[in-house]
Amino acid sequence: MRGRKASLRLQPSETAVLHAASRLYAAYISAGRVEVGQEAAYIKRAIEEAHYMAKLTDQMVVSDDEMG
Repeated sequence: MRGRKASLRLQPSETAVLHAASRLYAAYISAGRVEVGQEAAYIKRAIEEAHYMAKLTDQMVVSDDEMG
């Protein structure tokens, strides 16, 4: 495996959650909430919150291609 690049391919919905999670995590950092050693916990929290927001959005908002 040496010398080979690892690739990561996210689906569009996963990319959207990643973008939201990264903004949440940046906000935690800006607010001074993330202490040394707590980074992984806050990253996980940001992803969980972004996923929750995405699921709620999907339940509450009807997109153009979902309309019959």
